[in-house]
Amino acid sequence: MVEKQGNCACGGNRLIFSCSGAADVGELADRASRELTREGIGKMFCLTGVGGNVGPIVEKTKSAESRLVIDGCPVACAKKLMDNAGITDYVYLQINDLGYEKGKTPVTEESIGRVVSEAKRLYTK
Repeated sequence: MVEKQGNCACGGNRLIFSCSGAADVGELADRASRELTREGIGKMFCLTGVGGNVGPIVEKTKSAESRLVIDGCPVACAKKLMDNAGITDYVYLQINDLGYEKGKTPVTEESIGRVVSEAKRLYTK
């Protein structure tokens, strides 16, 4: 990510945070979040910066118009990072709730599309 004068260069006021874990469902969450960004639903933002308590990232996250958090599995790392930062007002999607299982989910255009569709349904109400 490009830094400008110590501030994140990411734009947007509707932010998307994604599990990007090593498991297949983490990849699925990440790829769906990137697709949502390409479609203009929101802007994928830095979950690691929230978890690392990076001041400007946490402040931008707190001041955002809205937030979407996508987790790949029931471990719920993305949700826990947001909650630990005191950010609890967000739309939440856990991919496992769609029937996808960690270690058993091929990341295909079809599975990405299904997660994107569900995220849009939840986030654009």
